Amino acid sequence: MNDKLVFLGLLYFVQGIPYGLQSSLLPVYLRGAGHSLTRIGFTKILYFPWVLKVLWAPLVDRIGTKRRWLVGTVSGLALTCLISAALAPEAHIWGVAGTLLAMNTLASVQDIAVDGAAVGLLKGRGELGLGNTAQVVGYKAGSVFAGGGLLAVIDVAGWSWMFMLLTFVYAGVALFVWGAPVLDDESVRGQQADGSRKGGQGADAVRPWRVWRKLLAVPGTSWTLLYVLTYKLGEQGAVTMFPLFLLDHHMTARELGFWNGVIAMGFSICGSSLGGLLLAQFSIGSLMRRVFVLRTVSMVFQSSLLTVLEPSPLMKGMAVLSMSVQHFLGGLITTLTFTTMMHCTQRAEESIQATHYSFLATLEVLGKLMFSALAGGMVDWFGFQVAFLFFLTLSAGTALHVWTATFTGALREHQLKEQPK
Repeated sequence: MNDKLVFLGLLYFVQGIPYGLQSSLLPVYLRGAGHSLTRIGFTKILYFPWVLKVLWAPLVDRIGTKRRWLVGTVSGLALTCLISAALAPEAHIWGVAGTLLAMNTLASVQDIAVDGAAVGLLKGRGELGLGNTAQVVGYKAGSVFAGGGLLAVIDVAGWSWMFMLLTFVYAGVALFVWGAPVLDDESVRGQQADGSRKGGQGADAVRPWRVWRKLLAVPGTSWTLLYVLTYKLGEQGAVTMFPLFLLDHHMTARELGFWNGVIAMGFSICGSSLGGLLLAQFSIGSLMRRVFVLRTVSMVFQSSLLTVLEPSPLMKGMAVLSMSVQHFLGGLITTLTFTTMMHCTQRAEESIQATHYSFLATLEVLGKLMFSALAGGMVDWFGFQVAFLFFLTLSAGTALHVWTATFTGALREHQLKEQPK
């Protein structure tokens, strides 16, 4: 089991690096250069490959092995970082945007392969909880490493040296995956599946609507689709806009890089880790009920801080506390969510599991991406206080949706206590 966790954690770590670069560094860089919140929000278009990944997920399912896909995409990320090291963001802003778009594209394909590997490697509720903890913690650690770390030391190390470091990180991980023993059984399973791939699955490839029908027929999929589209809406608006409020009134970019990019994300990792431990002891339904209510309460507290515009040590401390609590609960919720998604996917046929999970993960990203892109415009039009009231309303609505499902819907506790077959 430890080999599986190290393997998954390392792959999700390097997968989180592009997100950290774009979510933590780019908004602060653009805001410092005087760009509007609306324009900053529209930079989320660089995440668009994550929305499209469900279109090429069947290819990853049917062509080649997970090892080859992983080595190819991680090697591509190393090459992209090498190219980025030769660019200066002040003079080549479109070139930097292009490399970030390429990194998101490669990371999205890598995500399909590693998710498919995880679905096959993790067995039983205990392994699911720990495996999804490795997923979320690894991803967020990569985000902190690239976003918080880069923002804090870029003035000292410089852009080129930071991307050279990332080049070596990706190259090392590619070599690790090439020789990883946890995937040794994959070639055997692939050979056994060749006949079915050439037969029944080939018909599905010609008629893709059959695959979509199979995806939607998996038990629990309909509820999970709605949930992953909406569960982060209010939180995502607050997470995106509150740091920019602090940048406008209370913190410098360097302070924000440390407190939001490192400390608050550290709390997020702690929350994700705790989620895996709690899942081994309690049902996911009871955990989700309580955590979603706590998240709504934390957003009430954070929204109240928007009335304070005068800088002070007390306000700065309360803001750090608010971000830390919000990220801690957000990390815990993310682990619970990805465990729910994987549990749903394990009910699908093995031939469509990677596609099914990628479908759910795509919608999860789509929900966050669309709202993040619109949140800046809402703040520009209506102001921080009105926008955060809307974010709070969305968060409360999601909490009610989850609470209801744990008693009468897809999250009935006895369903998620069952061991996957």
